[in-house]
Amino acid sequence: MSGHNQTLGRWGETRAAQYLQARGYRILGRNLRTPYGEIDILAQQDLQLVFVEVKTRHTRTYGPPEVAITPRKQAHIVAAAEHYLQEHPELPAIWRVDVVAIYRPNRDLPPEITHFENVLS
Repeated sequence: MSGHNQTLGRWGETRAAQYLQARGYRILGRNLRTPYGEIDILAQQDLQLVFVEVKTRHTRTYGPPEVAITPRKQAHIVAAAEHYLQEHPELPAIWRVDVVAIYRPNRDLPPEITHFENVLS
């Protein structure tokens, strides 16, 4: 990932965490590494764990941010979530995967944030 994309990605993850917190989610961790990939945000909503994948884009040249969640990426997210849960048996066993898509075409305007809940059901 290029430096610009890493900067945009980190910016997006921070905005996503703020967005989720404002909606009552408790952020348990960010950028959690597993052998299957990184978990962008681990949150909790009520008694349910939420593994959150964040996609941020500043252009729609390749489509909206959420199209980057391919079936292969979904499989990596599930494998990372299952591995993390095995490593942390103290966490709730009820979980889901959400995607927060952030589109930021202009730094001077607020970003468009779209939250997709339970994307693997």
